[in-house]
Amino acid sequence: MSIFDGLAAVEEEILKCMKCGNCQAVCPLYQESRREPAVARGKIRLAAAVLEGRLEPTDGLAERFALCLTCLACVASCPSGVKVDRIILAARTALTQKKGLPFIKKTVFTGLSRPRLFDLGVKTAARLQGLLFKNIEPGKMQPRFPIGLELRRIVPPLAPVPFRDQVAEKHTVERPVATVAFFTGCMTNYLYPGIGQAALRVLKAHGVEVIIPRLQHCCGAPILYNGAADMALEMARSHVDLFGGIPADAIITVCGTCGEAFKHLYPELLDGVSGYGDRAREVAAKILDITQFLHRLPFNPELFRAPELAVTYHQPCHLGRGLGVVQEPLSIIRSIPGVNYLPLKEPARCCGNAGSFSLTHYDMSYQILTRKLKDIEGTGAQLVVTGCPACRMHLTDGLTQEQMPQKVVHTVELLARFLEEE
Repeated sequence: MSIFDGLAAVEEEILKCMKCGNCQAVCPLYQESRREPAVARGKIRLAAAVLEGRLEPTDGLAERFALCLTCLACVASCPSGVKVDRIILAARTALTQKKGLPFIKKTVFTGLSRPRLFDLGVKTAARLQGLLFKNIEPGKMQPRFPIGLELRRIVPPLAPVPFRDQVAEKHTVERPVATVAFFTGCMTNYLYPGIGQAALRVLKAHGVEVIIPRLQHCCGAPILYNGAADMALEMARSHVDLFGGIPADAIITVCGTCGEAFKHLYPELLDGVSGYGDRAREVAAKILDITQFLHRLPFNPELFRAPELAVTYHQPCHLGRGLGVVQEPLSIIRSIPGVNYLPLKEPARCCGNAGSFSLTHYDMSYQILTRKLKDIEGTGAQLVVTGCPACRMHLTDGLTQEQMPQKVVHTVELLARFLEEE
């Protein structure tokens, strides 16, 4: 039974919880709110009550389960090994099945699950964004009106031309050492095409052929994390069909959440779907974050030259705790000549973005972010590096609002900036 079938699938996980409260020490939400329903232990008790029929689905209950960053900090620190994230996703799915999604989320996710419609909508929005947003400085905009975003929030502009429309589908090199398929993700495609261009340059510099399938679309993670598994089913199937048919040595991602969708969520979602369970696992086995892949090649630091530059690294939750990609980015960053790596005190602490959480709970999200900003300030670094486009957006928002001088780049953008090409 899958977590996307409801709470019965995680009954054993619920029973494993000793109610010790260790999760309180690491939960970013609990540290800000000091409320029991915010922490894993509290949510597990609520999940048990729903499973046993002692609690009926209500809007208030759905909000309790929405108050979770799915940052996996509680999972990493649980002495009983409770997979809290599975309980949260199962509970959200069960509540969504009984209550349905709120109107706005249902509308957004319906568009997201229809790739052609979503692509057209984003491209149209890119042309009209000047009507709703004002430019603060290059690469930064702010809402003109209350359109579902906080007026003080800083966001990147939509790219005039999405990344996948900027590049060819296949990129060859002489004497290739490997061939990879590149899953770009929505944020790289529509908001940060520079991340995609950087990935392409760095991979080709290492002798890697790159295939960028044009028919790829959203990984579906925002929908799955909000409990609407039925809406994401076809998205997962189409990606298994698409990437499973490409003769590649690896499937590269530049976003931990996208990587988690392919590696962990797709096999579970498609396990009972005829003809897709094994194929989903085959695709999952090929998923590698770009730093993982470069590290295994192995990475060649002699291709790079940087001026003296002090950098620090924020570890994205779904990349670090979710996919286990912790040492590879650090090893690569430290190996670049001229780069002085200054570690954060808490590099793995969530920045507070958590996808749609920062949209629906912006004040709490920003509260969590301020702790990360103080940590960044304490390093004295000039540049913040991270492996997640969403973390980059949220960190840039905070750094700009607090008038801090640091800029934020993706790990692969740092590499491309100092790449010495013939």
